[in-house]
Amino acid sequence: MRRFLSAASALAIVLATPFHAASLPLPKLGSLGLGKEQAQSVLPAGAWPQAKSDVAADPAIRFGALPNGMRYAIRRQQIPPGQAAIRLRFDAGSMMETDQQQGLAHFLEHMAFNGSKAVPEGDMIKILERLGLAFGADTNASTNFDETIYKLDLPRTDEETIDTAVMLMRETAGNLTIDQGAVDRERGVVLSEERARDTPAYRVYKARLDFFLKGQLPPTRYPIGKVEVLQSAPASQIADFYHRYYRPERAVLVVVGDFDVDAMEAKIKSRFGDWIATGPAGTAPNLGAVKSRGAEAKLVVEPGAPLSMQLAWIRPPDLAPDMLAKRKHDLVEQLGFAILNRRLQRLARGAEPPFLGAGSFVSDEYDAADLATVIVSAEPGRWREALWAAEQEQRRAMEYGVRRDELDREIIEYRASLGAAAAGAATRTPAGLAAEIVASVGAREVVTNPAQDLAFFEETVKGLKADQVSAALKSAFKGDGPLLFVASPQAIEGGEGTLLSALESSRKTAVSEPAAPSEVNWPYTSFGAIGKVAETTDVTDLDAAFVRFENGVRLTVKPTKFKDDEVLVRVNVGGGRLDLPKDQENMSWASGAFIEGGLKQISAEDLERVLASKVYGAQFGVTDDAFVFSGTTRPDDLDAQMQVLAAYVSEPGWRPQAFARLQSAGKTIHDQYEATDSGVLTRDLAALLHPGDERWTFPTRQEIASAKLDTFKSQIDGALASGPVEVVVVGDITVEKATQAVARTFGALPARKPDQPPEAQRQVSFPTGNGKPVVLTHKGRGDQSIGYIAWRTNDFFANPQRARDTAVMGEVLGLRLIDELREAQGATYSPSVSYNHSMIWPGWGYVSASVEIPPEKLPGFFDEVRKIAADLREKEVSADELARAKTPRVDQIEKARKTNGYWLRELSGAQADPRRLDAVRAIVSGTERVTAADVRRAAEAVLRDENMWTLEVRPARK
Repeated sequence: MRRFLSAASALAIVLATPFHAASLPLPKLGSLGLGKEQAQSVLPAGAWPQAKSDVAADPAIRFGALPNGMRYAIRRQQIPPGQAAIRLRFDAGSMMETDQQQGLAHFLEHMAFNGSKAVPEGDMIKILERLGLAFGADTNASTNFDETIYKLDLPRTDEETIDTAVMLMRETAGNLTIDQGAVDRERGVVLSEERARDTPAYRVYKARLDFFLKGQLPPTRYPIGKVEVLQSAPASQIADFYHRYYRPERAVLVVVGDFDVDAMEAKIKSRFGDWIATGPAGTAPNLGAVKSRGAEAKLVVEPGAPLSMQLAWIRPPDLAPDMLAKRKHDLVEQLGFAILNRRLQRLARGAEPPFLGAGSFVSDEYDAADLATVIVSAEPGRWREALWAAEQEQRRAMEYGVRRDELDREIIEYRASLGAAAAGAATRTPAGLAAEIVASVGAREVVTNPAQDLAFFEETVKGLKADQVSAALKSAFKGDGPLLFVASPQAIEGGEGTLLSALESSRKTAVSEPAAPSEVNWPYTSFGAIGKVAETTDVTDLDAAFVRFENGVRLTVKPTKFKDDEVLVRVNVGGGRLDLPKDQENMSWASGAFIEGGLKQISAEDLERVLASKVYGAQFGVTDDAFVFSGTTRPDDLDAQMQVLAAYVSEPGWRPQAFARLQSAGKTIHDQYEATDSGVLTRDLAALLHPGDERWTFPTRQEIASAKLDTFKSQIDGALASGPVEVVVVGDITVEKATQAVARTFGALPARKPDQPPEAQRQVSFPTGNGKPVVLTHKGRGDQSIGYIAWRTNDFFANPQRARDTAVMGEVLGLRLIDELREAQGATYSPSVSYNHSMIWPGWGYVSASVEIPPEKLPGFFDEVRKIAADLREKEVSADELARAKTPRVDQIEKARKTNGYWLRELSGAQADPRRLDAVRAIVSGTERVTAADVRRAAEAVLRDENMWTLEVRPARK
């Protein structure tokens, strides 16, 4: 995490997770902020930031540069074996565009996949698919204000795969053809992406940036660009940007993975050594100066957006080289922000919270300005109360500083997090490592490793005083302002004048010194007599063990070495959705209030404080067959992790404040969903695919408003009290240690009884084919719509191999949709195919196809899918198409099997239903054996016109 958090990212954090707005993610100490003078940040071509820094770079990375100025970073990472990640970054984004090129930096990113000197148009994705790379998952790119990044995640590191990947990156760098016909075919794809991005949240973001960076360049250069440019710009304009900014001195190639570093360096030199830029170089953009400003307010009324406020202080950007002294300053400052965030969280968790969530942070606004911001999410009718509370809490920190006990807590948490990162450093993924290096390039920072970060942290906090943190926090808010930005779903009487008046009124209110919290102890260290093991069974071929305790609790353990010092825990209790009534309101929408409600003997706030030195997690959710508690920990903290989850199962707190906050946030949730076509689909699709069953129905406005915590409690209390419990532990752990930890917690609970829900609870309907689509409407743009098709299949266990055949058929269908709707017609950015064969609901499964497309093109989408379906029924696919469908799927599975998360998910429920183990064993071989004839038979059985259930999400207005 960079020191300067993007304000847009922070906004998403606060609004999406109102229960966890206190502490923003810990900064990545190896990529903390920059210094004060921009002139010092300029590096000569080919130089890395460590050339002008006293920060030592990670010695495991080989940094280099070619004579033409292109830089490269290579790192060997043998875990997981046989994988690699390649990233090609250009110092070229939307801020480098001219007025006539707005959107063409991003358009160029699309054209990189549409033809070069060595790769004809349409062939690049197919080449990668043959090597096992899935489009989107393994093959992707992104364009931002200041950079464009191309990404390849390689499932293997044999010579063919590596050579092909490096060749394709070289083609992108200097050999794109940018053919006019290809540009014209791609216009619809880019315009589809523009439509999909234009949401209330995006419009609020743009208004916010325009207000804060008044008169500066970034608000005039959004990466998606202008529609009129995208509709008509000639290929020559794209080529002009390409030649000016895709140049060796602006390029960095990052390669991380299981290969020989010397051999990789030789390949890079061979491939990129002859790259010579064409034509004159582009110039650096003039971002404009930060204007001197006093107190200002901006109100944006955006129906469909939640109410959010940002109170900010602005100052010139901080752009000097990465130095140890600056890192120390930034770390001390971040500790101060963490303390302020704890205080804001405490307010949100109070008996009468003034807001839904709040957070504070420093953000680097694309090198144009720095902002120190307090951001707030609130109910529309309570904006004034929320503003006052947030402003006064920020000012309280300015006037009285931070306390020693607060600082000690943050140091403890940072130390635990950094220690865990250092312990697991050797098993970081190639993609994660590559992302860190690329992020450092954009920030002009030295790449350091977790051990270096931990050592630097310890050196910095040694002897650190609360007064020093107070001074750093106070200094962070010494900018012009305050600038108050408010986005509201409804008008505020008096507009911006009212906002400024409310702000000034709050600033005149005296604040008092904060009180220290009372001391607390962790009360859940004992759950009774240690449980006894009744039976242990080894599942040797999967390196797992099944343990059954005398009280009926089951434990599944799989020791792994995928990631050092990581242990994942999942606890399945009861039957989940199987336990819920079919004809009553489903309260699982309130699941977020469960953990936040704390425990019977200790609040969530105090729980986090007393366990600050531990690495643990506490999440709760409702799945088809269980109420699920989960967390991520490390071997040394496994006992604490088990204690936390066992306490939530045995003595949840059910505090009403958390439920009330979620209920308040729900007042505008329907407006947010209805503002976009994708929002309506997200809200309503599950209920439509399970007709007549309230377990999948999203609650109405009235149901949310009138919901009672006791109703939620009644739906899961029985399962928590006596339902079956299955604990799954996967990671850097032994069977013995996991068994002991569970014996002391879940194994010590009162006896659990097996639970078989009535057969009627397992019966779920699926919509029948319809000749006329179901129509839903949204309140967004008139050119936004979604077409959706689903064909019923079957459950997984009805015929496991047929389910695998159907999955591969679904992959072929996806390839066809991309080839036709995206590549050939340029009609859409995101045709999508998914498939689901349930292991819970008998007879229930489906294959679906969907697309974002203008409303007038919906009939064409349905017709095209019918044609593709008919062709798949009538003809066998080619060997090449079958391979392009199967190989990425198999490789994705193989990659997933080298992660703890995969095994946590796949082993869940396996003791109760051993068929799941057979499914895990056969998934790769079963996929590999699928033939072209199998795909055709699956299409004949599933993709029948009479089985098509169709849905349209259209604009409510034209």
